[in-house]
Amino acid sequence: MEGKNQTMSIKFYMMGLSSEPHLQPIFFAIFFIIYMLALLGNTLISTIITTDSRLHTPMYFFLINLSILDICCTTAAIPKILQVILSEEKSISYSGCIAQLCFFSGALSTETMLLTVMAYDRYVAICIPFHYAAIMNKMTCFLLAAAVWLGGFMNSMVQTGLILRLKFCEKNILHHFFCEIPAVLKVACSDTYINNVMIIMADVLMGMVCFLLTVISYTYIILAILKIRSADKKMKAFSTCASHLTVVSLFYGGVIYTYVRPAFSNFLEADKVISAVYAIISPVLNPIIYSLRNKEVINALRKLVGRTVFSQR
Repeated sequence: MEGKNQTMSIKFYMMGLSSEPHLQPIFFAIFFIIYMLALLGNTLISTIITTDSRLHTPMYFFLINLSILDICCTTAAIPKILQVILSEEKSISYSGCIAQLCFFSGALSTETMLLTVMAYDRYVAICIPFHYAAIMNKMTCFLLAAAVWLGGFMNSMVQTGLILRLKFCEKNILHHFFCEIPAVLKVACSDTYINNVMIIMADVLMGMVCFLLTVISYTYIILAILKIRSADKKMKAFSTCASHLTVVSLFYGGVIYTYVRPAFSNFLEADKVISAVYAIISPVLNPIIYSLRNKEVINALRKLVGRTVFSQR
């Protein structure tokens, strides 16, 4: 009971957005708009793919999973950010902070592996197209999706369990705008050596290995595209993976900076900006990147809008 009572009294104070009090209403409006755009964009992408039978392919199946993960990332972070901005205390409870970082890190780990699977899907489609249907069948796609979701949230549970063993002061100041593992570890009052070791292991297994596999896939893809003689076919092949390559670059750039840097480095302002890129900005940009650069999605959207307008008449 004593340990439980001590845990209940622990609070984390979010100082990431409090340095400019007069800008709080602007921050609230910006985060609210971003959250709405992320929800609407990713929900729209999922709806378009679900309702159009022509998009019932492995690539779009994984894209639905990516949209769900983007909704998870923004939902884990932004609603609490909005609450903190409106509150005078700018705090989050211990249980709320742990739940937020668990949910967010799970979605982040899953997305890391999912992008690798999506790269492999593009590799099979472009490099060995005649075996694509046999390799990327429905069962394989479901198993790959289940594996990345399970692996991502298992990693999150391990990291969260290790944080639960740490001791914290009653009042902890986080120079961040939401609870993320690196930020929380910086304010722990007990030794975080094991946590840092496990984070490095997760970085190697889920971060660097996935990144390396993605790079290998796209190396083969680019080499295969360069061998195509027809300019039209070359452009068509490149367009099928250009959107995913853009998303991968944006996502990995932020994640590698935040999680793969040495644990002793300390760039608080840069950390906040980079975290915002892959946790908040990227989920908004992903639907735009995939829809604007993909004729199949645009045509399906037109069909869906036309069907909706016609049904209302």
